[in-house]
Amino acid sequence: MPERNDEFGKYGARGVKGHEAVARQLDQLAGFIATPITVRRGLVARLHYLTRTERARQAAREAGLTVTDRTVKAWLEGKRSPSKRNLERVEAAYRAVRRRNVARYLLVRLNRDGRGTRVEFHPLNQSQVERPRQRVVEFRTLNVRHWDRIVEAWSRGDRAVLDEVWVDDAVVDLGSQWGQFEYVSNIGFAA
Repeated sequence: MPERNDEFGKYGARGVKGHEAVARQLDQLAGFIATPITVRRGLVARLHYLTRTERARQAAREAGLTVTDRTVKAWLEGKRSPSKRNLERVEAAYRAVRRRNVARYLLVRLNRDGRGTRVEFHPLNQSQVERPRQRVVEFRTLNVRHWDRIVEAWSRGDRAVLDEVWVDDAVVDLGSQWGQFEYVSNIGFAA
């Protein structure tokens, strides 16, 4: 694909790929539990979220949480503590299930009956790049009207597809300068 960066950061530019900034913003909009999982309150809140219904338990199993119901009950009662590896599994399962649960809601909010959502593209940080090598990259805004494939890739946690879809469905609408926004310092939008 033309204008994709092969050696980003070679001269000192700093930033993140646009799809990573979008995933981070969508995660923020998803409203994850704020208490860390290492604190008992955070663990219990996540376990309740993953086990309150049979459908939630099935989604947790599909997301990789394969411990028995007896083990989960012992964790909830405080009789046993999960290992570090199981804490990571609980956190990963919680995030995957939460993404799937809020994806439909976010999609409605972002598409807004075809009106879309205004997205802000904050250019990459070039403060460490020598003067002759700096590019003029401006702050840009764009109204993204079609979020379906973007939210679907995010909810599945598929970063490669999210990158492809973000560029194909949103960034390319910036016109001939879209390649300058493959890496950004931030992407902002609200739902």
